[in-house]
Amino acid sequence: MARDPLFPASGTGTGACGGAGSSPRAGGRTATVSNNVDWDGLHRRMEGVLLRPGDAGFEKARKLFNPLNDDRVPAAVAQCASVADVREGVLAAAHRVPLAARSGGHSYVGYSAPPGGLTLDLRRLSTIQVRSDGTATIGAGATLGDIYTTLGQANRCMPGGSCFTVGIAGVALGGGIGVLQRKFGLTCDHLVSAEVVTADGRTLTASATQEPNLFWALRGGGGGNFGVVTQFTFATDPAPALTVFVLDFGAGSVKKVLAGWQPWITAAPREMWANLKVSGGTDPGCKVAGCFVGPSSACNRLLDDLIARATVRPAQRRVEGHDYFKAMRFFSGSPDRQSFVASSRILATHTANPGGVAALLKNRPGVALILDALGGAVADVGVQETAFPHRKAFATAQIYASATAASEAAVTRSVGQVVAGLADLGIKDGYVNYIDPALPDWGTAYYGPNLARLRSVAYDYDPDKVFDFPQAVTRA
Repeated sequence: MARDPLFPASGTGTGACGGAGSSPRAGGRTATVSNNVDWDGLHRRMEGVLLRPGDAGFEKARKLFNPLNDDRVPAAVAQCASVADVREGVLAAAHRVPLAARSGGHSYVGYSAPPGGLTLDLRRLSTIQVRSDGTATIGAGATLGDIYTTLGQANRCMPGGSCFTVGIAGVALGGGIGVLQRKFGLTCDHLVSAEVVTADGRTLTASATQEPNLFWALRGGGGGNFGVVTQFTFATDPAPALTVFVLDFGAGSVKKVLAGWQPWITAAPREMWANLKVSGGTDPGCKVAGCFVGPSSACNRLLDDLIARATVRPAQRRVEGHDYFKAMRFFSGSPDRQSFVASSRILATHTANPGGVAALLKNRPGVALILDALGGAVADVGVQETAFPHRKAFATAQIYASATAASEAAVTRSVGQVVAGLADLGIKDGYVNYIDPALPDWGTAYYGPNLARLRSVAYDYDPDKVFDFPQAVTRA
């Protein structure tokens, strides 16, 4: 893999895979389809480009970020140039072939490339406009890198994920965790309105006053469930000066550092965000990395407190002050495609057993457990105020491992064993943007007390399951 997965490149995409005893590549949707799409007619009606197998550019257009999904081959890719193109694609494919929207293409199990179906590629809908009132109107195909660049130039900021090639749609619709969340909240907390093409071809605006149930569902209910979002409007904040850091504690440090990190980040001011990455191996090691909203002097005092609590000094300590864009770039990693297997859990409290966690990663080279702290502004919002249910949790956990086609089955088993082991330690539930078809009771794990309402919203806006897929909320 091209990068140290402190911040995995797909960490805010729209899915995940892995789990013991399962196929890592869940199949396409199983709804009955007639497979009689008028592709020539759709091509004529589109302003953008419709690509089919054999067309120049199809192979590049169909592939997602994770090469392990390259065996998922849609019947066509509609490179939509307008909202009208999205509408035409939805109406052409409905009840005929599987249908899915693609933004950044980071779906962990490849749901945005439905085999034999139609991918609505939104990457041409990527306009970003920052208004004088501080709101930003952003096309659903815009990537985080482009968004951070444009916001930074306007001296504004918005919380989001770390990888620059991830699309905004997947991030926001699943909630949107990131390095500024304890200070500014989730990405979905900044959503003002969304433009949505529904299963019957209507174009709606969802906001607090228009289609309020749909607006609620779009803030954490996951992509692919309710329609195709083509444009977002977000509230932004003035861009602050930031301090970024990495503390490398080396092998054999996990028990002490995790024991110190949990109460430290719980007590830290909301200006401080930090994660802890445990690297599997003969003697697992760990790093703590993060972002502080404020000067390096104040950040260093907090890091000194962490080191004192951990009772072990880091082998390396890197602390740097940056503006908003440069701080986001610090976490961005490589834009290159990466083959990996991943899943997730949620830490309800800051009482994870350090010895148990270290034992799970022992003799698992290449497997990483990344704990991302929640709290602060995330917890200011009620559990049922938006669809994102993990408001009161301590942290999200991502289990991540690089893989090849040859090693995928073995890596999937190893990741699944870590997931199961975390459950044995009382660490359950999951984050929908790390979607995993093998996660037990995944509907409850992802949505908790919000599942029933999400099902109701999905039925209201898509009663015939046009947007059906293996982990649609209507299947939970």
